[in-house]
Amino acid sequence: MTTIHQVAAAAGVSISTVSYALSGKRPVSEKTRLRIEAAVQTLGYEPDAGARMLAGRRTNIFALTEPLRADTHAPTHMAFVLATAVAARRSGYDILLLTDEQASEGMNRVAASNLVDAILVLDVAPDDERADIARSVRTPTVFVGIPDDAHDLTCVDLDFESAGRLAVDRLADAGHTAVTLLGQTEVAYRKSNFPRRLLRGVQDRSSERDVELEWVATGATTTEPATVRAAAERALARGDCAFIVHAVGDVHEALLESIAAHGLTVGVDVSVISAAASFDTSTLPVPIDTIPLVPQQSCDLAVELALQQLENAGASARIHLIPPEYHAAGSIAPARE
Repeated sequence: MTTIHQVAAAAGVSISTVSYALSGKRPVSEKTRLRIEAAVQTLGYEPDAGARMLAGRRTNIFALTEPLRADTHAPTHMAFVLATAVAARRSGYDILLLTDEQASEGMNRVAASNLVDAILVLDVAPDDERADIARSVRTPTVFVGIPDDAHDLTCVDLDFESAGRLAVDRLADAGHTAVTLLGQTEVAYRKSNFPRRLLRGVQDRSSERDVELEWVATGATTTEPATVRAAAERALARGDCAFIVHAVGDVHEALLESIAAHGLTVGVDVSVISAAASFDTSTLPVPIDTIPLVPQQSCDLAVELALQQLENAGASARIHLIPPEYHAAGSIAPARE
């Protein structure tokens, strides 16, 4: 059976553009409309009766569930909220933001009231209670993140494990045999899934490539610079000059300050890679190789998947991993002899 996703791919447009062209809800250029109609005719696409009925009573609102807790790193989370709102608005949807710390309450509420057409889930925990809710309600739901139990769920996220492996490979290829990973806060490893996945990728590849690994959790407290400096001191004293940073901007800055204090230069004496950074690393005082986490990529895809589920209630649930990209800035130094 032909799906709207196949029509969109054949016509070279987004799912939402196909929906607008077929429903007439928003203007589409004549050239694009003809291309879509040709794809529809060639592929024999027909929306099923359930999808047509659903389309007739849509609210054009997506719920975005993002529990804001005391330990939340607001800049990172708000970047994802903004990216989701922009992607939804581009497709003619408004966002209803659910910030209840007890995330399940808001999600149950909007699903029971038919207030929204779909639900988008942020800040996904390893044992996220919203996973069971998503499996039990009829409202299409897309997770930006992956819980431990992801069966029958549609999820999208950066491939954090591959990002961790990629970082180790770049350092090992430069001859480094020991690496220090400056990671997220201890709370993040308990309450979020993505730090564990990147850590797992780093650990697995380090083992495969015979790289000695020290992993340090950093904290969003006044002791954070001291924690980073202590980790840098230990590594540099051992002659280990390779660092992977999966943390906020302050951790990057504290590391760079420690390296400079030793009279060493990033890219000449010391190697540094920023892994899965969601902030603009070009603002740092020293250029750093980066494997970026781009909120817009995940959120654009999440909105597309939600639209796909609205058009085709039988769309299969699966995990969509975004391959990591490596942006070189000259911060890899050859290992010391």
